[in-house]
Amino acid sequence: MTTAVNGHHHPAPPGATTVGKPVDLTKPSEPEDAPPLVRLAEAPHAPEPVDAPATRQRARRIRRATRRVQAAVTHERTRKTLRLTARHSAYLIGGTGVVAKRVWHGRTVAVHHQMRQAAITAGDMVGAAEWQDKADRFRQARHQRRMDMLTKAPHMVKSTAIGVAGAEGALLLLGICMAASSRDPHDLVVPTMAAVDAVRAVCWFVGVAWGPALALLVVAGLSHLWRSGQKHETAPAWARPASGSADDVPITPSIVVKALSDLGIAQLKKAIKEMGDAGAGMLGTISLAGCGVEVDVTLPSGVSTEEVLARRRKLAENMHRHEHELHMSIPPAPRTVRMWIADSGALDVPIGPSPLVTDPDTTADMHKGRAPWGVDLRGDAVLVSLWQRHMLITGLSNQGKTASLRALALWLAFDKRVEFRIADLKGVGDWQMFDGIAAVLIQGPTDEHVIEATHMVEGGVEEMGRRIDLMRELTAKGWSQDKILADPRFAPLVLIVDEAQVAYGSGAVETFITDSGAVKKGAPYGGSKADSRYFQGVKKVHDQGRAVNVTIWEGTQDPTNENLPKRSREGNHIRASLVLGTESQARMAVGDSAVDAGAAPHKLRQGLDKGTLVVAGDGIELAPGQPSVTARTHYISGDDAKEIAERAKARRSGVETQGEVELAEEVDHLADVLAVLGSAERMKSDEVRQRLAERNPNVYRPWSASDLTQALKPFGAEPRKSNGNQMISRARVVAAIETRAEEAEDAEEFDGQ
Repeated sequence: MTTAVNGHHHPAPPGATTVGKPVDLTKPSEPEDAPPLVRLAEAPHAPEPVDAPATRQRARRIRRATRRVQAAVTHERTRKTLRLTARHSAYLIGGTGVVAKRVWHGRTVAVHHQMRQAAITAGDMVGAAEWQDKADRFRQARHQRRMDMLTKAPHMVKSTAIGVAGAEGALLLLGICMAASSRDPHDLVVPTMAAVDAVRAVCWFVGVAWGPALALLVVAGLSHLWRSGQKHETAPAWARPASGSADDVPITPSIVVKALSDLGIAQLKKAIKEMGDAGAGMLGTISLAGCGVEVDVTLPSGVSTEEVLARRRKLAENMHRHEHELHMSIPPAPRTVRMWIADSGALDVPIGPSPLVTDPDTTADMHKGRAPWGVDLRGDAVLVSLWQRHMLITGLSNQGKTASLRALALWLAFDKRVEFRIADLKGVGDWQMFDGIAAVLIQGPTDEHVIEATHMVEGGVEEMGRRIDLMRELTAKGWSQDKILADPRFAPLVLIVDEAQVAYGSGAVETFITDSGAVKKGAPYGGSKADSRYFQGVKKVHDQGRAVNVTIWEGTQDPTNENLPKRSREGNHIRASLVLGTESQARMAVGDSAVDAGAAPHKLRQGLDKGTLVVAGDGIELAPGQPSVTARTHYISGDDAKEIAERAKARRSGVETQGEVELAEEVDHLADVLAVLGSAERMKSDEVRQRLAERNPNVYRPWSASDLTQALKPFGAEPRKSNGNQMISRARVVAAIETRAEEAEDAEEFDGQ
């Protein structure tokens, strides 16, 4: 059975009642007993619009186009193009600013004012006055140049007119000669017309080449601006090329909290989860600090600062940084860790040259001034006060220890009141430029050089004792402390021993001959024990030298108890360390308190962080509550050091540098032995050595019996045994001297032929 619906026949559903009247299934069914009024009140359904399919198709096209535009906009190629355009535009715009700033600094006194302000901030009033004086001289010179330009302008116009008139006169004279020769009056203007044609040709060439030349000039200018912007990274971080490094990961509160949560400290992770602000309450303000950011983290109860400091590498990697790009310290606030996080790769970029290299007018004042040493991690200048301060610089070999120590001495050399006595126990010429500046310059690694270094330190102790006695006398006369130290007799004396581990490890021992002729050993020159003469000299200077302006600086490698005794390293006011191998060495270098507060020279990278020092002590300005600072020192090459030393020598009176070891090579050993033998035909070799030591102690006091034998053996005059004793024969010594003289005469005759 079927039913008709809109003219179509459909099978009737099971159980349906068949009626003769067709049923419209598009209308809702109504009960047969419904009131007629109700059925009439119901309006029939509106027919479906004719353009509904077109509307739906149009909507589909719009949605499809929207999806295509969205896909095109979000496509990686579009993003790369956008970043490329933004990056290079930013390089160009930023480079314009960089060049404009550079030009502004070159033509104004802006840099002078910045340096003056930095000097004032550092408390260097003398330096501030010098920069103000330089600014005044710069303004005066600039004003003079402008006045000269205004004065010379009329003269230039006048000179140009005279030159043109003279040239035209010469052309007319040449035309007269040509006309007289050819007897043609038209030749009178031929030279002038030729000159006019030449000028016209030049103008034509300039007119043709002007467009390309201007275009090349514009391209060159834009290229220069772009390179300046690229060098200074003026593009925003999101527009820089993706390198897969931390350049693309800025430091945000969420990253710091997540890094702390994943540190592996269960109590810290649990406390962060329980915090209502997801751990953000632990963080202070993330502020820009030089080439990085700085933030204080207040740890929750139950988490110690030592636990966080011990996980420095993991924490750095959690923030997408290398270990050396995260520095942590303990500020005064309890349960707080201060983190400085570098921009990725920023610490691998060299810092600028030393002011000693760039400023030819460098001056120094040990009492009131501060030496420019480098910059800290924030990029602020690190200035060191050297007045009455002993200093120790240590670190592994070939990491910049000598260069760092020498940079301070080069600055101090411009204070002509300071006297230097230097022992370089490496002896490869690193301190050679101080010849003519230092009163004593010892260079060499042997035991003989250690002996001379010991004598140098002991000489400083004797000078210290003399000054103490003089200070006592002057104090009794009513002199004030400032007046005494300003007296020339108390001029600063700086003893410098580089590679001091050679002295602490030396086995050189003093020997002397008793009245009975027996050889007896005295106190060792070197060594790290309490009986070492070098160690005792350093200790005495540490104890009392500062009060009378006698100070000592030591540079040493690989600090251990053998290379650097505890009493010696702890007597220094300034303790600085380059990269070290272990934490125990770091504690020896800068002290336990500095390492406990976050100082970590053992975390520096060997070979990559050359010249980077962790400095502790009172000679350098430190942040409140911080016992140390990490400084990147200016590198001064050997050639630059020589040039700086020459400028320092020009400001000093002539200094005759003594080098005892070098003088020993010029001693005539045969003549000295003959002199001590006197009229004796034979003498015991031990007695000869004793008399030689009395005659010239600087040379012969450290000699052993073997040294005497080796000195005389080449001449055949060495000691020989007689009656059980080593004896030196006067006859053999005289024969050796005569043979040497004959050989010298023969050599002169041969040269003459």
